[in-house]
Amino acid sequence: MTHSAEVTWQLDGIEMFGTFTAPDGRGPYPAVVMVAGSGPTDQDWTSPLLPGDNGSARLLAEALAEAGIASLRYDKRASGPRAAENVPRLIGKMSMQSHLDELVSAVGSLAAQDGVDAARIVGLGNSEGCLHVLHYATTAQEVPFAGLVLAAPPGRSIGAVLLTQLRTQLGLVPGGADLVPLVEQAAARYSAGESMAPDDRLPEPLRTVLMSFETPANLPFARELWAEDATDTLPAVRVPVLVVIGRRDVQVDTELDGEPLQIAADGMPRVTFAFPEHANHVLKEDVRTPEERAAAPGAGYNDPGTRLDPEALDTILTWLRGVI
Repeated sequence: MTHSAEVTWQLDGIEMFGTFTAPDGRGPYPAVVMVAGSGPTDQDWTSPLLPGDNGSARLLAEALAEAGIASLRYDKRASGPRAAENVPRLIGKMSMQSHLDELVSAVGSLAAQDGVDAARIVGLGNSEGCLHVLHYATTAQEVPFAGLVLAAPPGRSIGAVLLTQLRTQLGLVPGGADLVPLVEQAAARYSAGESMAPDDRLPEPLRTVLMSFETPANLPFARELWAEDATDTLPAVRVPVLVVIGRRDVQVDTELDGEPLQIAADGMPRVTFAFPEHANHVLKEDVRTPEERAAAPGAGYNDPGTRLDPEALDTILTWLRGVI
């Protein structure tokens, strides 16, 4: 049996919200703090930009509790149901450091929960969330992590990952290949510290994606994130690490991202890599064709009835049992 409860705490005058899920019993039990991916992704790993509310983080929390492991998942201050009221207070203040501050506060809340063994807390990030748990693990913290699970970590700069995604999407559009140089030019301007200034010939949805990196509410975070590369941080980690990249992931690639991460981890025996055959970007089982996935990368992520990929889940649980 398991139980869940909403928990709250304060960070810089803003109330943070999370869900604590744990096995029944007094403990002590190990625990995992889960960090969501980019944009408005909430604590359950669902998003107003994608249909469905069957989020992977909630499913993962339940599976962890069944296995005897507690967890805390939380809404970043700019995500979840209170984002609209919080964002105006965060303009100009969002940064890699502010995201790390959120994680530090979440770990403190998790460590204070009844039954949690604070010496056995693992950080689990998804996508962009991997960068934040890496920053936590490589800085001095009152509650150090006992290990890291990096689910779909980018092995290149975020700018490079985005360019790959946009090239793929344009390749599916008639005449899209002719627009790729316009995207690359906008990215080059941004990388040089200039305005993105996307060409008017680009489709509006694509221009919106590019311009989101210049939205005042996202700065200075977006510019920091653009150049962030997990391969720079991973070699500094001194605790066991599990890297999981699904072969059905259309946002992070097992070769383009997995291989640089493996090179960065060369000589680090406590870094383990897993590439589940049917796992997608959010650790769900995905049996669509490559063409279907490329055409609609986020479709079905949170649909009713979707489930965590069994191989990915078993890999994570087995690794956690060996570490904590």
